[in-house]
Amino acid sequence: QVQLVESGGGLVQAGGSLRLSCAASGRIFSVYVMGWFRQPPGKEREFVAAIRWSGDRRYYKNSVEGRFTISRDNAKNTVSLQMNSLKPEDTALYYCAAKTYAPGSNIDPAMFGSWGQGTQVTVSS
Repeated sequence: QVQLVESGGGLVQAGGSLRLSCAASGRIFSVYVMGWFRQPPGKEREFVAAIRWSGDRRYYKNSVEGRFTISRDNAKNTVSLQMNSLKPEDTALYYCAAKTYAPGSNIDPAMFGSWGQGTQVTVSS
């Protein structure tokens, strides 16, 4: 099992930036992909960004590409999401998640077995 703890959420004005971090512990050696997902108020959970633990491939939701950057630090077992040019529609509860096997989609939340508790991001207009 992989344990995940997110931090870095908060309230920011439109156009501002936030950096989310996710600290992983437990069976780190089993992680294949780390992802960030979000759940806007009253909506389904959706994919935001993901990165292979090897760092050789990144994935982004179309609406965040060019504004958000996912990165990982294997030495510290952390994954970060730098969010720039934030928009009110980015408001959501953001979750960090881990996928511990290679087959299957790397952006489908159903493929991720370990989840953090979430951190709130609120963007005011």
